[in-house]
Amino acid sequence: MDRLEVVVGDITRLALDAIVNAANERMLGGGGVDGAIHRAAGPELLTACRAIPEVRPGVRCPTGDARITPGFNLSARYVIHTVGPVWRGGQEGEPALLRACYRSSLKLAVDNGLHTIAFPAISTGVFSYPPRSAARVATDVCRAFLAENSGFERIVLVAFREADAAVLRAEAQSTA
Repeated sequence: MDRLEVVVGDITRLALDAIVNAANERMLGGGGVDGAIHRAAGPELLTACRAIPEVRPGVRCPTGDARITPGFNLSARYVIHTVGPVWRGGQEGEPALLRACYRSSLKLAVDNGLHTIAFPAISTGVFSYPPRSAARVATDVCRAFLAENSGFERIVLVAFREADAAVLRAEAQSTA
């Protein structure tokens, strides 16, 4: 796991090129990681999010897609906002949408010349995605991306609690 790392901590404190925000489609802040990132970045982040055009009424970033803004008061230079799927049992395309979140975020990082990124556990909070299944998707996509992008320096998967980090580490090691 040399370029793929699992840590326990506060994603808002990481000094990387980008951190990923588990956003909602409106991109106007919310609870959990989204709220923490907005609070830490300062009010400029909300202004930047409002400046992103809606693709349809009330939607700036559709589920599975990603958008980028500056990091403002964060240690990270950029915030990549992605919207994960709400878990509805796994038969409504949730795994494909979650994979798309990671791929879209990583593509935006590469397109913007970035080399380091941190992800929270997308969709596992209020969107109820099962943590082990979400960890499998995250580690599979990140490993495949790193195999295809030798110039990308580091992907950090950030857990809020040690128990969540243990799940991520187990999945990361099983896909190695």
